[in-house]
Parts: sequence; C-alpha cells; structure tokens
Amino acid sequence: MTRTVIESKTKTAVIGFDQPFCVIGERINPTGRKKLAAEMVEGNFETVIADVLAQAAAGATVLDVNAGVAAVDPNQSEPPLLVETIKIVQQTTDLPICIDSSVTGAIEAALEVVEGRPLINSTTGEEEKLEAILPLVAKHKLPVVAISNDETGISEDPDVRFAVAKKIVEHAADYGVPAHDIVVDPLVMPIGAMPTAGDQVFALVRRLRDELKVNTTCGASNISFGLPNRHAVNAAFLPMAIGAGMTSAIMNPCREIEMNAVRAANLLTNNDEAGSAWIAANRDPNAAGGGAGGGRRGGRRRREA
Repeated sequence: MTRTVIESKTKTAVIGFDQPFCVIGERINPTGRKKLAAEMVEGNFETVIADVLAQAAAGATVLDVNAGVAAVDPNQSEPPLLVETIKIVQQTTDLPICIDSSVTGAIEAALEVVEGRPLINSTTGEEEKLEAILPLVAKHKLPVVAISNDETGISEDPDVRFAVAKKIVEHAADYGVPAHDIVVDPLVMPIGAMPTAGDQVFALVRRLRDELKVNTTCGASNISFGLPNRHAVNAAFLPMAIGAGMTSAIMNPCREIEMNAVRAANLLTNNDEAGSAWIAANRDPNAAGGGAGGGRRGGRRRREA
C-alpha cells in the first residue's frame, strides 16, 4: 500500500489510499497577501502565528510554509526569511511541515532548521528543476510534490500531464526516490475556463493511483477560480476528488464548509474510525445526550398515530 510519511519532531502524518484525507494548510503563504508579505519583510510574524494556530485548530494535518515575498520586496532574500518563518511555525505548533519554495537554495537552507521529515514542494518535469530537486530529496530521503508540467508549460491534455508525472516518477527512481515518496499534483484547471476540468482531474487521479501507484495532491481552490460562491464549488469538488482517489490537498482548513466536506468524505470512504472525527467536529455542544442515530432506527421513521 502506498504511504507517504511526513513528520515533525513529535507528530507523524501519513498520506495514503487507506488513510484519512491529508489537509495541507495553505495560509502561511504571502502570495496574493500583500499585508502578510509586508509584515514578513519587516520581521513581524504575528499574522503567521495567528494563521498557524487557526489552521491547527481547524484540523490541518500538515502546514505548507512559503516565504516568497518578491512581489512586495524583490530585494528580500528568500532563504533567510523561509528559515525564520519555519522556526516561528515550529515554535507555535508540532504539526509536520511542507517546505514550499521555487528557490532550491531556500529549500536547502530550510532543511538545516526543519525538524522531522518535511514534504518538499516541489519539482516539475523540467529537466533543470529535476536535476536540482531530486538529488536533494534523495540525499535527505524526503518526499516531494511533483507538478505535472514541464518546459512546454501546462498542457490542457490530461494524457500529456499524466506523461509528465510518469517521467518524474521514473527520473526519481533513477535517484533512488521511491514512488511512495512522490506526491503528484496533476494540476487542477479552473472549471469556469474549462468545463471538463473536473472530469479531467478525476480521471487523472484514478490513472495516477492505478498505474503509477502514487499519492496525489492539488491546490483545491484552483477549481473555482473566477466563479461566485467559490467555497461551495470547492466543497463539492473535494469529496468528488477523494472518491476518485486523491489523497491530499493544499487548501484552507479554516473554511468550515470545505473541511466538513472532507470529513464527510472520510466518513463515507471508511477512513474515519467509528465516525469519531465527524462526530467530534459536528456534535452539538448544547446537546444533553442521545446517540448518533438521533432517535431513528433501521432507516425508517415510525408514523405517528
């Protein structure tokens, strides 16, 4: 059975076909958040700490940590800022970390301070990127996110994206990185721009699971980009992706509608033992008692006389 293990100093998260869906919290990321980026540049981590605590409380399994602030300050060197951010995150929570950077030097610097076994986010199918990241993850025996695009860009053809993923898995094997340490991002397209985006990614996830035996992830909110009421679309997308075999997503765990959709999917796919996580998250704190059946037995309501 394919299992990708991510660890902090004290906690272990497992991404796997037979595991509860892994929620990778996306909030520690200044991309598109000018206020957060400006704070981080100034050495102010109050929002980072607040976002760490909120995501942990909401049920995140792993926290993605990104310090790319070039849009606010192009002169800011990413490696030291990523190092400092990871230190702050580790002082605030014991959740495992996903190191998120497009700068190889920043990942290398982060590995000097991160505790446990982080997930590296990410490599692509570009030869230059593969040659930079795969030796690094092989050396440290780490899992890595593999994004299904290459020098030609992001293809709208799902067969091409599958071929890129296969190429990455094969290249990784050449470096001694096993398939269970590759978490493929098949790239979710916005449904508002591509009506077949949902069907495409569901089919891709099935192929990746059945043919390559790899775990999968995605930026879950990409599916709803440009649409009104995005969270409802995301909440519908997540259980469908889980049903197709997706095993993790980089998402905002503080959105209750989306987290409850994930919990319900875990319940319905028998990845929530005795429904404990669902019940704990949804029990009425004011209820005086009563069982999970809510007074109904056998699925049929007795008629009143």
